[in-house]
Amino acid sequence: MVEHDKTLTTEQKALAVNLNNQQYGTFVEIGAGQEVARQFFSAGAAAGTVAKTMSAYDMQVSDDIYGKAGRYVSRERLEQMLDYEYDLLHKRLDAVRSQETLYFSYAATVTAKSYSQKNECHGWIGIRLQLEPGAPPSEILMHVRMLDETNREQSEALGILGVNVVYGAFNYHSAPKVFIESLLDNLINPFGQKRIEIDLIHFSGHKFDQVENRLMNLHLVRSWCCRAVMFDAKGDSEVPMSLLRKKDVLVIRGSFKPPTKVHVDMTEAAMKQFLEEEGVQSDKVCTVAEITMAELDSDVETEDADFLARVDLLNKLGYNVLISDYLRFFRLRSWMRRYTQNRIGIVLSILDFDQLFDAKYYKGLEGGILEAMGKLFSGNTNVYVYPTRRENTLITLDNVEVEDNAKYLLRHLTHNKLLVPVENWNDENLHISARHIATKIPLGQGDWEQQLPEEIREEIKARCMFGYCELPEQ
Repeated sequence: MVEHDKTLTTEQKALAVNLNNQQYGTFVEIGAGQEVARQFFSAGAAAGTVAKTMSAYDMQVSDDIYGKAGRYVSRERLEQMLDYEYDLLHKRLDAVRSQETLYFSYAATVTAKSYSQKNECHGWIGIRLQLEPGAPPSEILMHVRMLDETNREQSEALGILGVNVVYGAFNYHSAPKVFIESLLDNLINPFGQKRIEIDLIHFSGHKFDQVENRLMNLHLVRSWCCRAVMFDAKGDSEVPMSLLRKKDVLVIRGSFKPPTKVHVDMTEAAMKQFLEEEGVQSDKVCTVAEITMAELDSDVETEDADFLARVDLLNKLGYNVLISDYLRFFRLRSWMRRYTQNRIGIVLSILDFDQLFDAKYYKGLEGGILEAMGKLFSGNTNVYVYPTRRENTLITLDNVEVEDNAKYLLRHLTHNKLLVPVENWNDENLHISARHIATKIPLGQGDWEQQLPEEIREEIKARCMFGYCELPEQ
């Protein structure tokens, strides 16, 4: 079993790589100096590791070496850099280096804090390497956000991260989750805050052909490398910025175990009203289903299978999927606001209304529920409230009960059309409960099937999801 050694300093990691006479490669860094290469040179014995360092800052020079790219800070450019540098390394050195050499190329293309303007500080980082002599390459790519305030600090943090990537790739490759857990080594500031956030990771190639990348991205959240990860409607991991940038976002929160007809109805009904909001354009709307980490089981193996099932089923319905560890609504809204200034709509069942108005969710917040609501509705944000039935009574935004000290707050939010009642719903779906259905699925065929969209029902049965089993006929 591979163990994560948390005691190693950045210098010790760099020196360990330098002293391994098999590992030999290139460092190509664009956008924040050559901090990774500097770490290896500063540690000593770098001649045993470094074949070449380079930083092609000029766009024309970069294009001449690597070819044209749509964007210079992009996955496309990173892959161009790795392709070129790794192939060139073999071409130049195969005939003169020992056959035991493990070649690698480290590359980074980033945009750090600008001297003249305020910009999103982020980048793409990757390593392509041999993990056995003569073996085909393996590869790890990741997208990062730099959280420090100055260019110097961001460059320094990228240097530390680069050492973690190279050291971890060689030492933790057989345990990708341990590799992920090691990425933030020595990257927590004196106030306990992360200096780097990693919101996408992708393993591929010879040693990683069995890695399930969606689970690796889930582990980014589990290991606090980031607070949320996203998957597009095809189920592929995506950088949140790529999916949400300049989009109007409609997000529905839930357990989705499994997605039901009521989830579909909630989204479709809220979407009709969302599209009527000022400035919202149908071709610029991103529909997102969000699952909080609290909705996943504590048993990791069960959780992993459960998680993949939910993502697959939500993709069947055309949703992008967000996995976050945000319990409070205003935290989720603040996270989305990083990427878009357009309108945000949140769809909420009145069954979950206490998540908005229960004071316990705001303990430790200086301004309590008032501060939370101020942050949630601070601009271009609405919460669409879907009704339910309790026995024979229809519960809507007009007659829902809250604590006495929150009644006037509820009235204020409703009057100002920040909390918006969903106007059109299918009354036949109001009784549907995903949690109740989840208890019935393991029992085999039953009435629960009619409460799911057809494509969801058939997928659950075909793949025996959520404990489903076909009982023999009597």
